[in-house]
Amino acid sequence: MNCEKLSNSSMHKKKKLKHTVNKAKEQSSMEKKNHNDKSKNIHDILPLDLIHIILLRVPIRHLARLRCVSKLWRSLISDPDFAELHFHHSPAATNACFFMKNDTMADLVYLDVNDASQKEVCPPFQKKLPSKFLVVGSCRGFILFHRDPHFLVVWNPLTGSSKRISYSHIVHRSKSPVYSRIANNLYLHGFGYDASQDDYLLLVAWCDCEGQYHLDCFSLRTNSWINLDVAVPKLLGFHFWHCGGLFFNGAVHWVPWDLKDYRDAIVIFDLMEMTFSTISAPEQLSCSYPRVALLGGCLALSSPNDDCRNTDIWVMKEYKVHSSWTLYQIPCKHFRPLCLSSDRDIIGRGYTSCGKTGYFIYNVRGDLLKHFKDLCCQLPRREPIIVYTESLLPLPTTDIKDKDNKKKMKKEIHM
Repeated sequence: MNCEKLSNSSMHKKKKLKHTVNKAKEQSSMEKKNHNDKSKNIHDILPLDLIHIILLRVPIRHLARLRCVSKLWRSLISDPDFAELHFHHSPAATNACFFMKNDTMADLVYLDVNDASQKEVCPPFQKKLPSKFLVVGSCRGFILFHRDPHFLVVWNPLTGSSKRISYSHIVHRSKSPVYSRIANNLYLHGFGYDASQDDYLLLVAWCDCEGQYHLDCFSLRTNSWINLDVAVPKLLGFHFWHCGGLFFNGAVHWVPWDLKDYRDAIVIFDLMEMTFSTISAPEQLSCSYPRVALLGGCLALSSPNDDCRNTDIWVMKEYKVHSSWTLYQIPCKHFRPLCLSSDRDIIGRGYTSCGKTGYFIYNVRGDLLKHFKDLCCQLPRREPIIVYTESLLPLPTTDIKDKDNKKKMKKEIHM
């Protein structure tokens, strides 16, 4: 049933994009009539449909420059339906690692077998209202931050589009007041996409004064908060959990800091069904500091081995099938798997027993293939780091409530 919805949605978007192409053709013919130069341009040589197919295969970081070729190309590349098709069908997807370098600046790291680069970026709203940011999730090219004292910020680093959301109403009802340095210890945050509604959802799990757990959800489509009437699993207290969730397969996944008292390691919230479930960790997985990752379309858990020299990476080959957990060992201390290379090797960051620190590529047998020596690596061991796929996708359009919310936020900031 869900596949049918997605298929129908894809067909609808292709029809809309065809309409955009037809409009672009009309614009192109008008440009030709108004052009005094009789020399041929690229539109006389290549059919527009073929140009569209070529642009869908261009790496996303180069598309911004191609907008300047002509009004026609700008119209094609700027179309939301083109952005959707490029995100799903481009063979040259760009994965980037993102983390906060300090309280105000962030680093983007692009890793590939043959190329690696790094650039410094500034999260939105910093110039007007400098404050501390904490990365708590990513989804479809957008990054979710917690921002002091009680804000969430959604940001697309490639396009620059962003949105700030206050959750002060939750703070006033929660068990403890939020202080800037421990806000991430009082809540679980999640960020994902509901394909059935074409909507981005922000989740905040919290505990009230009576010790009851609650889950609130913010819809970017409706620009509003909803308190979800769902049974939140009994947790150990949020300060024992990684505050940011991993979005995968239509659901948000959280893991605890320690598995000693909580072997149902992964707590899952399905965004379409609006229900919780859990996945048990492999019995052999170390109890210390497990982390959840996405490797080649599979869920993975990593943790330092008991010998403190290796990192165990357990990959779930079949989603929610416990018997499919498969072990890989990397001879690198505190190695964080981030993603797979085009050759299906494991890219991550950590430090070895020989004193090497930074980003590495290992094959599944544990052989070191590459060490990126030129990349700066000053990230503290527990600092959140996420991997996201760059996109040109826009934020959903919202109604007039957005203006009212902005006025409320300005009042809260000055209080």
